[in-house]
Amino acid sequence: MPSTSEPSSPETLAGLAPAKTLPPPLQKAMARVTEIASLPEITTKIVQAVEDPRATAQHMHEIVKNDPALATKILKVVNSAFYGLPSQIASLDRAIIMLGLSAVKNIALAASLAKMFRGDPISDQFSPRDLWRHSISVGVFARLLAQRLHMALADEYFVAGLVHDMGLLVIGQVFPSKLRELAERCYAQPQDYCAAEQSIVGADHQTFGAALAGKWKFPPALRYAVAYHHEPHLLQPEFRKIVSLIYIADTVCGQLKHGYFLTTQGQEIREEMLQFLGAERTALDEICAALPEKLAEAEQILSPE
Repeated sequence: MPSTSEPSSPETLAGLAPAKTLPPPLQKAMARVTEIASLPEITTKIVQAVEDPRATAQHMHEIVKNDPALATKILKVVNSAFYGLPSQIASLDRAIIMLGLSAVKNIALAASLAKMFRGDPISDQFSPRDLWRHSISVGVFARLLAQRLHMALADEYFVAGLVHDMGLLVIGQVFPSKLRELAERCYAQPQDYCAAEQSIVGADHQTFGAALAGKWKFPPALRYAVAYHHEPHLLQPEFRKIVSLIYIADTVCGQLKHGYFLTTQGQEIREEMLQFLGAERTALDEICAALPEKLAEAEQILSPE
């Protein structure tokens, strides 16, 4: 798993993959994003703290204690079946120590993002809640696969899955009628979703998501998951692993029609990608069998109140 403490400047990212930049007219449109323009201040502070090598559990406690709702959410998560710790934890400082700073960051991001999947229906078939359900499904599947493959920091894969489609939130806010057109066209006739976005909007949700992830100063691993989850082959090996895993989780959850499944229509999981990760198709089948229970646990603790 790449370190999330690496610099996350555009130059660093552009050096490892083809740069993704919105055309000038869409950059202006992006500037109109209001509701999702910024993360809650508390979440931003938490992300910054995790990126600071000098930060400690005590620093994190000082930040989180000022947000009772988030503190309650952290205790709820740490005591849930999702984490499966052997005993109940009653104090916030103990929860932070048990979880680790990175996991606290992930919970804060998940809680913040959950509140953004609201609003008017996308189309007659889909609502923002369907975007959330697909995103959390991909996150849960990615976490299970990372654990199965004995990858470090499996929760990072969970959050990468959770945020991978956040560019759709931007399109939905800036161009709601175009998102409806996309949903209706791709629902009626399965097709390459990103190509349809290029035709209708002028850029795909990966590029919109990359712009928002940059604005939010996400660490590189998350930014790549947002920007390249439909094309991990474009990445250098350093970041291809996490993004390939998100591609697989995204594809499977799309095939299972979890939530807003249109973005993955026609996507295939190639054998060379499984070999690159050291995964077997039987593992994917076993994770599919475990997914409903694990997804229910995650939705119970992370979905918006």
